[in-house]
Amino acid sequence: MPDVHHESVFFSGHVQGVGFRFAAMQVAKEFEVAGHVRNLADGRVQLEAEGAEREVVAFIDAVQERMHGHIRKVERTAQKRAAEFRGFTIR
Repeated sequence: MPDVHHESVFFSGHVQGVGFRFAAMQVAKEFEVAGHVRNLADGRVQLEAEGAEREVVAFIDAVQERMHGHIRKVERTAQKRAAEFRGFTIR
């Protein structure tokens, strides 16, 4: 199986308790991406997404646009690797 574009994204700010995970799940339906989104104990939200680079980048940008009023900081790391996820879920 060919490698896919994968990004790990950490969102900081007022990102928990505001529907962030649900919004990310809804946005994911508009793109061909797989992965998950979850709340972290330190107050951040972690998003993992993989697929074609163009789709993943556009998806993350769309999540940021949808939730822009709640996000203070975004930390993104990208790599090519074997596909790991199926579908997009909330954890």
